[in-house]
Amino acid sequence: MQKTKVAIVGASGYSGQELVRLLLRHPHVAIACFTSRQYAGKPVADIFPKFRSQVDATFVEPKIPDIAASGAQAVFLALPYGVAAEYAVPLLEKGIKVLDLSADFRLKSAAVYKDFYEHEHPAPALLARAVYGLPELRRGAIRKADLIACPGCYPTSIILGCAPALKRGLAKPHGIVANSLSGVSGAGRKVSEEYIFPECNESARAYGIPKHRHLSEIEQELSLLAGAELKISFNPHLIPLNRGIVSTICLDLAAPATTDDILAVYKNFYKGERFVRVSKALPDTKNVQETNFIDISARVDTRTNKLVVVSAEDNLTKGAAGQAVQCMNLVFGFDETEGLLN
Repeated sequence: MQKTKVAIVGASGYSGQELVRLLLRHPHVAIACFTSRQYAGKPVADIFPKFRSQVDATFVEPKIPDIAASGAQAVFLALPYGVAAEYAVPLLEKGIKVLDLSADFRLKSAAVYKDFYEHEHPAPALLARAVYGLPELRRGAIRKADLIACPGCYPTSIILGCAPALKRGLAKPHGIVANSLSGVSGAGRKVSEEYIFPECNESARAYGIPKHRHLSEIEQELSLLAGAELKISFNPHLIPLNRGIVSTICLDLAAPATTDDILAVYKNFYKGERFVRVSKALPDTKNVQETNFIDISARVDTRTNKLVVVSAEDNLTKGAAGQAVQCMNLVFGFDETEGLLN
């Protein structure tokens, strides 16, 4: 059986490296092109020795003609926001499917994009065409899409954590507070003083308060689930882990309920979802590391009439590369778990 060819633009970043790891074990996919401006001309295995004897390829400059000439039927854009759109437009014109891991196509409003990202959207005409790539909520649309905006790590942990509560009317669509803790790899593979080991180790700090960029897509998607426009308080924190996110979300209950009642609704809502695990045990990042699973639990606080939801995921897998591969599987008709289960 002939394998589907894909390209990874930005293959030398953390998300790009994770894409390589996952796609190398995918039985129906071959990576035809690895791009990196920084490492162009150098063997992939020299830069990432973990791929020795697995990859016999060289990084190339991210040029559209070369990407197209590789025969890639789909391209993963593991690029910063604002840059990804420059590649999406010409690739789509060539009939190549685009899976964008940046934030360029996650929002439906160019005005909201400008508000949160502080510059004009580079390709506003494509916003209506893009499908938000959260398989658990958009599976049918993803299958038909040629431009998929893969959600970020914080949004995935919060949206999937809140979806059953808002969609089933268990919680009120106001007064939601989400506190999230993220590993340092979420900042990307760049050299910056605030992210070097001596600054991050043995330290935890809040950042991006009160208007982190990802808040825009979180509110967009939660509003669709609730059927009403809503705003939430989102408080991200950096913690001394390489990878992983845990989010604790507090919502006001719409009616009295028990923890068992809530968990039953959550388990039913995610019944059949291979990568969502609902249990009574509170999630731990160590149990989702290097997997595409998101673990979710919930508690009812009868003293305050609050629903407390906790989720944990790997920010580079379910929060980035794994989710993109899951979407690719849907687009090409592969089993949704291909390349994602050890």
